[in-house]
Formats: sequence, structure tokens, C-alpha cells
Amino acid sequence: MIYQDYFQYFDIWDSIESGLYYAIVGFYFLIFAYFLLMRFRVSKKLYWFYFAILFLFLAAGRGFFIVYYFYAPELLGTMTNLELVGLLMIFYRLATFSTWLGIACLMGVFGTLIFPSVTDVSETKDSESKIKPLLGKKKVRISLKICLILIPIVISILALTLPDALFMDPDFNNPPYSVGIEILPIFGYPAGRFVLNFLLLPIMVLVIPILFVYLAKKTFGVLRRSYALNALGFFIYFSGRISQGLLDTFGFPHVRAILPPLLILLSLLIIVIANNYEQLR
Repeated sequence: MIYQDYFQYFDIWDSIESGLYYAIVGFYFLIFAYFLLMRFRVSKKLYWFYFAILFLFLAAGRGFFIVYYFYAPELLGTMTNLELVGLLMIFYRLATFSTWLGIACLMGVFGTLIFPSVTDVSETKDSESKIKPLLGKKKVRISLKICLILIPIVISILALTLPDALFMDPDFNNPPYSVGIEILPIFGYPAGRFVLNFLLLPIMVLVIPILFVYLAKKTFGVLRRSYALNALGFFIYFSGRISQGLLDTFGFPHVRAILPPLLILLSLLIIVIANNYEQLR
């Protein structure tokens, strides 16, 4: 009731959750600036540029999600329910679009590491035993790098352009919105959200840490520890993202307000530590 004079739906748990996500956005910008100015500016490695832009997109996506979850619903009553739901869907689409562009940057990181340049290959003493002859062709490596980046970009564009019925929160058909728009459900969940949150995002939870573990196995010493910690950090990060949707779906709002943002903050700490081991040059 502390917010009654100012907000209709914003309670103490919302203030805690939003405050944690504000802290996360602040860390995103700090990490972006650190990787861009302290790592990429000095080394000129494309790896660090991708890593920096990754956190810029994640910051943008989280900013849109903050508006979507905490502030846009307060406009209820100032416009028609249909207009408000349309506005909420715009923020949801922009948040999802930015998040998947961030994942595209992460795929760029892997493309740089897994498919090195001709110079990097030639500098590796046992490159013939570790890298297939096919990957020695420049066009093949460039094509594979482009494919890795294009897959999340295509997903982000689809999230931005597909019909609202695929992504709309089913609660929009209930009070206080009651817009009466038919959604396309899978297991009672909108089809688009189900695919994004319970199929594609879990794939990222598995693929990204596995790729970092693969890189850790192919290296040793400082680089091995760096890649292993990156695997752990990104696993915790995407687990935090998934847990938010799961806790919301199964009705644990108080746990949802604290656990997912704390997991994300922990993951950011681990990722920063991982990338302070060595500059990968």
C-alpha cells in the first residue's frame, strides 16, 4: 500500500525486483564500457568488440522489459485496453529483439574463436591435427561465421514481425485488460512465447556453455580457466532468464522477484572474473 497514491499495481515486491534489474542494467553498461574501451581499444581484437556490443544489447533489452513489466501497465485507464496491450507488445517485441541481437553478438564471439583467421591458423603449430582442411579455406570460415550470427538475427526479426497472437500474454484476456483477443496456445501458453522461452532459450542454455567447455578442453592454463568460468557464467545467466518465466507461469511471484535477478547478477560477476584472466591475444 506504500505506493497507492502513485501506482496502481506497483507493490513492494515490484520495487525490489525492479531495483535489482536497474542494478543489472548498470552493470551491463559498465561491462560494455570496460570491454570496449579497455580491451577492444587496446587489442583491436574482434572478439572483444562482439563481447562489448553483447552487453549493450542486453542492457537495451532489459530496459524495455523494465518498462513492459513495471511502468507501462500503470497507463491502464488512460487509454483503451486494446491500445495499452498494443503498447505493451511493442515493448515486449523490442526487448526480445534486443536480447536476440545480443545472442547474435555472442555467436560472433564463438565464430571468432572456433573459426580463426588465416593468420591465427598459420601460427598454430599443430593446426593440421586440430583443424580440418576444409576450415583452412577462407570462404568456408567466413560462411560459417555468418551463419552463426544470422540464426539469432533471424529469430530476433521474427519476434519483431510475427502476429501479436503468437506472443501475447494470456493474462491480457483477463481483468484488468480483458481485450478478448484470441491467442494461439501451446500447452496453454502462447505459441511464440513458448518457442522462444521454452525451446530456443533452453537450447542457448545448453549450446553456449557447451561451446565454452569445448574451447576449454582445447586450451590449457589461464585460457582454460577463462573459458570454463565463461561457460559457468552464461549457464547461470540463461538459467536466470528461464527461471523468471517458469516462476511467473507456475505462480511464485515473490521468488520470481528475487531469484532470477540475483542469478543474473552472479553470472555477470563470474563472466567479468573469467575475462580478466587473460586478454585472449
